[in-house]
Amino acid sequence: MSTFTRREILTAFLGAPVAMAACSRVWGPKFPEGEIVGTSDVFGHKLRDRLRVEVPADAWTNVPVVIVGGGVAGLTAAWRLQSSGFNDFVLIELENSPGGTSRSGSNRVASFPWGAHYIPVPMKENTGLVSLLDEMGVVEGKDAEGEPIIREQFLCRDPEERVFYKGRWYEGLYLHAGATEDDKRQLEKFNAELARWISFRDAKGRRAFTLPVSACSDDVAATGLDQISMSEWLRHRDLNSPRLRWWIDYACRDDYGMDLGQTSAWAGLFYFCSRVAKPGVESQSLITWPEGNGRLVNHLFEKTKSQVQLDRAAVELIPVEENGRSRVDVITVDREGSSPRGFRAERVIFAAPQFMARHVVRPYRENPPPHIAEFQFGAWMVANLTLRDRPKRSPRDFPLAWDNVLYESPSLGYVVATHQRGQDHGPTVLTYYYPLCETIASLARERLLEAGWKEWTDVILTDLERAHPDIRELTERVDVMRWGHAMIRPRQGFMWGQARREGAKPFRSIHFAHSELSGLALFEEAFDVGLRVADEVRLSRA
Repeated sequence: MSTFTRREILTAFLGAPVAMAACSRVWGPKFPEGEIVGTSDVFGHKLRDRLRVEVPADAWTNVPVVIVGGGVAGLTAAWRLQSSGFNDFVLIELENSPGGTSRSGSNRVASFPWGAHYIPVPMKENTGLVSLLDEMGVVEGKDAEGEPIIREQFLCRDPEERVFYKGRWYEGLYLHAGATEDDKRQLEKFNAELARWISFRDAKGRRAFTLPVSACSDDVAATGLDQISMSEWLRHRDLNSPRLRWWIDYACRDDYGMDLGQTSAWAGLFYFCSRVAKPGVESQSLITWPEGNGRLVNHLFEKTKSQVQLDRAAVELIPVEENGRSRVDVITVDREGSSPRGFRAERVIFAAPQFMARHVVRPYRENPPPHIAEFQFGAWMVANLTLRDRPKRSPRDFPLAWDNVLYESPSLGYVVATHQRGQDHGPTVLTYYYPLCETIASLARERLLEAGWKEWTDVILTDLERAHPDIRELTERVDVMRWGHAMIRPRQGFMWGQARREGAKPFRSIHFAHSELSGLALFEEAFDVGLRVADEVRLSRA
């Protein structure tokens, strides 16, 4: 994007008014240190172009199970296998650190997330996740109803959220300040609709919306919501309050990287209903750490790292039938595309996205199944800003919170890495999120990758300047991560369509495990599918 002017770049990402104001200043923008960090898109393109590798005869190993991909689903599958007493497996991961979009980083100031940064307290029915949190020392006990009690130091401390609007910070994310009577009436009406769905139980006693999705009702009364967008659902109920629609649109952009018009109404309501135990109570409290969900990833990795091979990629999976038995030959190389090594596996857990399967699973290369094209991923930019001190604030402003959102920005704002440590003064790290919400996912990825470090850094600092005029002076470093395939898009018709069901079916001896199979890019979903596929593989070998 270097051929574009600064004004054109800022207009494209922040809008014309912000760009005009920024470019009208007589001084040029100040840039801190920093770089583009992150995932191996270059190697991914080699796979797309069908990298061919020959493995020497002495570089083959027999192993019962190979897990391809060290994101949350792959690490969870490894953890589950190991917890059940099965250790004869290997996990291979292309990157030099595991976790996918839940990975984390650190510097001299703090640890910080590179993507997912919290989970809501799980309800008692989510036994697998409760067990993991208990193993990590996060659970203190159970209450009278059997719900897990989380140790206070792991619950997001106050203040939790604030929103910047027309020159001032306000508490919370829904903008109550200046609300008209009609705004208040529509908010009440929306909350009444939510209460109705939170109360819903089908003939089998299942909720319409809960975590994980595999426990949700498949009753058409609920799943029919997938046939319309969240914008249509609001319109049918005459819910047109601008601040209500902004709040719901923010929720869709935050969890799904899509706007109201793109997001399935089922997914939109899931955001608000799945984290509430019963009508009339608050949403489940949030569990977080300075490094976000990287803490969960690091625990899973520490438990399984003896079986994990980092900096190694699967370039081809070859199903083989020989002497009446099935296996999968897994051909791997290092990040440089050299040092070929092969594994002859009885079963493979493919914990990478479906779009990779069409390039790696040999039969899929010539004849990819139609359902793969239905799995569409959104592009995100995430940046970590290291500040030598906190931005100044007006006495009338609500104070710096964990989550800080700019009402009039296409970004999602930022979370504060040092917030959970109780450090309210001095150096800090801000993790800034920007989803690219174009309807056509490939165009979003193109825009993401066209902008380099300098362009993205200018966008970030210009965006934050509207709330923090001193942000450029305070920022010492900006590191940028570009996620080309950050999260599955639960667009209209996908959540309860045929593609998810087809994608979850094993292909010969290859079993698929990724959060995309739930339709939602959430830790809980990747964790759930990892558990279920590990059990499926273990039982298939019994």
